Amino acid sequence: MAIASRDMARVRSPVNRRPALVRAGSFAGLVLVWQIVALVARSDVLPGPLAVLEALFAHTLSGELPYHLTITLARVGVAFMLAMAIGTAVGIVLGRYRQLDLVFDGALVLGLNIPALVTIILCYVWFGLNDVAAVLAVALNKIPTVVVMVREGARAVDPKLLAVAQAYRVPWMVSLRQVFLPQLYPYLMGAARSGLALIWKIVLVVELLGRSNGVGFQLHVYYQFFDISSILAYTLAFAGVVLLIEACVMRPLENRLSRWRA
Repeated sequence: MAIASRDMARVRSPVNRRPALVRAGSFAGLVLVWQIVALVARSDVLPGPLAVLEALFAHTLSGELPYHLTITLARVGVAFMLAMAIGTAVGIVLGRYRQLDLVFDGALVLGLNIPALVTIILCYVWFGLNDVAAVLAVALNKIPTVVVMVREGARAVDPKLLAVAQAYRVPWMVSLRQVFLPQLYPYLMGAARSGLALIWKIVLVVELLGRSNGVGFQLHVYYQFFDISSILAYTLAFAGVVLLIEACVMRPLENRLSRWRA
């Protein structure tokens, strides 16, 4: 009980709350710098934080921002799951089988270096201006990156641990879940984090080029009217959602998956 009490006190101590305070202070500092630069510039092309907040509330109350934000998030979610599922499976196979890795290494390098814009245009030409083409273009751009990261993780898996599991005749599903995957989790989380950061940016380009809704489409509309406040409002709203996903999903999931290392 005494040990548990000390652990609870440590969790609740101000030291453990310090990272959150540092992050909050960092954001406050950025807002302050933004406000100062906007006051000095005194230009319509750089509105201050209050003007952007007013635009954010106006678009939210009208229902316009939630509608387009939901559509973009749906595309991001589907493309993310496709890229992670396919990239993880291919990465594990290439990491465990050297000959297959040699065969597909050239195609993988090519996929890494094809510009996202080219993939988007080709998918729209081949499959039409629809959501299937949009999501497929985004996923195809991210899959090679996931493959590379997971492949390196599969190569780094300790073969001695797998040999011990095999020697004790551990069922392969149990061995996969408790021996193989835990060593792969850091690489999977790295791929997921970089994937989320990259995919939502590519989705905006996809929407700008060939969709009639979504955050990217709205940014293009407001660009034509030089409405910088609305552009920044949509950008901050979407970035805020991504930061929320990082704080409420990615970071807790990473902590949970890495508890075995403690």
